[in-house]
Amino acid sequence: MNKSKIFGSMLIIAGTTIGAGMLALPLASSGLGFGVASIIMLLIWSLMTYTALLMIEVHQFAPADATLHTLAYKLLGRKGQLLASFSMMFLFYALCAAYIAGGGEQIHSKLTSWFDLDIPMQLGAILFTMLIGTVVAIGTRSVDMINRSLFSLKLIALVLMLFLLLPHVSVDNLVALPVHQGLVLASLPVIFTSFGFHGSIPSIVRYLGKDTKALRWIIVVGSALPLTVYLLWMLASQGVLTQGDLMGSQSLNGFIGSLSRLLHDPMIANTVSIFADLALATSFLGVSLGLYDFISDLLKRSAKPGHRVQVAVVTFMPPLGFAMFYPQGFIAALGYAAFALVVLAIFLPVAMVSTQRRQVGLGGYRVKGGALGLALVTLAGILIMTVQLLQMFDALPAVG
Repeated sequence: MNKSKIFGSMLIIAGTTIGAGMLALPLASSGLGFGVASIIMLLIWSLMTYTALLMIEVHQFAPADATLHTLAYKLLGRKGQLLASFSMMFLFYALCAAYIAGGGEQIHSKLTSWFDLDIPMQLGAILFTMLIGTVVAIGTRSVDMINRSLFSLKLIALVLMLFLLLPHVSVDNLVALPVHQGLVLASLPVIFTSFGFHGSIPSIVRYLGKDTKALRWIIVVGSALPLTVYLLWMLASQGVLTQGDLMGSQSLNGFIGSLSRLLHDPMIANTVSIFADLALATSFLGVSLGLYDFISDLLKRSAKPGHRVQVAVVTFMPPLGFAMFYPQGFIAALGYAAFALVVLAIFLPVAMVSTQRRQVGLGGYRVKGGALGLALVTLAGILIMTVQLLQMFDALPAVG
């Protein structure tokens, strides 16, 4: 197997995972303390890695170019395919809504501070959507060229941000315990969404072929890279700020402001702000491009300028509407995305593997754990959905 392809595939997994969702982790786990937050992240990483390996098991008996829709139809029928399609669209729209809310907040903050303008928060969301939407509507090549540059800058900003923050870590902050037991459950949907990379698995299988051993290695190592970055990020953010500071931040912009006030170092705040801008832009570019192509195919639209405008309107207006009415809904929208991700990353893999195992018997690669493993991950998915529903009805404390 080509080692360059294996390395590149690992980076695809890592790059898909490390995005704007990382920015929500300190706020989502603000009242947990570093130790409890780290344990939750390790458990969710194990859950997502396990279900990703289930997807590899499913792919071994399908054509190398099979998509999720193809697999769902083959193993679960038309109803399974429709469920996969609906969940994909819900996930894309929820993520786009989160990124527009977060990006709009960042643009609003910069316009008001740099130019001393008194403008509504919604204007930032509109400007951010128009900027990214124009790039996406022009075509995939424009997204590719801009995303390469932004992603490189994002990695540089990430390394610099961690380098500047880690020397200010306080051990007292790291050993803090959860301030409220309900926050342990409340943090699950957002942390879960931050580990979503399953949508890229069919592309990697198509790229590498059905080399099960190599694919398993790619899944485990590729998903461990974001886990490592997340733990360092949580060490820096929760080690620098107290639980009170984090819980009082309320929003992405508030979190950056808390760092600036505490450390009295504008370079640190500026670096975190730049990383946030780049993470939001690259994540929004990737997700909105996927949604745009999905809708274009669904509506059978061509590459004509008029058709591209129509698809862009259907792609960007619903999430922009959310951000207009809920301009600080970055964390909330990521929580809603957990509903669809549970279906795509847990329920569908479990259902497809169960069906395939009954069809093929004991042949081929099987993920360890048997029926008990499938039952446990299903229960985990139900728990995450239940937590999000309880938060929607104010039965659990909200995060961020």
